[in-house]
Amino acid sequence: MSLFDKMIDKRIAAYQGDLLTTHYAEVENMYRQMRGWRHDYRNHIQVLKSYADMGAIDDIKRYLDALDTDLNTVDMALKTGNKMTDVILNSKISLAKSKEIAVTADAHVAVALTTAEIDLCIIIGNLFDNAIEASMALPVEERMIRVYMDMKNTQLYMSFTNRTAVKKQHKENGRFLTSKGRGHGYGLVRIDTIVERYQGYIRRNSEDGAFTTEILLPQ
Repeated sequence: MSLFDKMIDKRIAAYQGDLLTTHYAEVENMYRQMRGWRHDYRNHIQVLKSYADMGAIDDIKRYLDALDTDLNTVDMALKTGNKMTDVILNSKISLAKSKEIAVTADAHVAVALTTAEIDLCIIIGNLFDNAIEASMALPVEERMIRVYMDMKNTQLYMSFTNRTAVKKQHKENGRFLTSKGRGHGYGLVRIDTIVERYQGYIRRNSEDGAFTTEILLPQ
């Protein structure tokens, strides 16, 4: 292995470590919110009982609506069938929504996957982070990320689409170039490396105002 290849491997390994640290911080934040809601559960019950004793039905309805809204901010709304995929996707969806990005997600995944959890984390984490970064360059009303995951026979299919402020991009040497500048783009390299290792398929498509990545991983 050449010195250059060793440097790339070190940078990719460092990127991987940073990604996992960020991801687990997002998950911990989500669980912290859920634990806080459970802690307040008894207080909510006492308030509702007090309203009930007073016969204040309208106040009960308003309080329940507020609780429903609050719970929706921390609940794992997306349930794919695979626990690790649920954790990764819901943490990223929560992050995107906190940045006022509309997310549409439809995911159905096998309970057991042969894809290693760390590889799944890296792929989904990178795809989502890139989509979030691109969305932040747009006005709030135009921000959108669409995620679709499903089993295609014995393969896991993923599709991530996001709106973007840039015009249609062109490939150079078979790759779309990152716009982040020198020292970036290791996430894309990492995804490609993982897909290649699983002998999967990856396709990226750039159109005016939108960018899509599709991945197939044998299971």
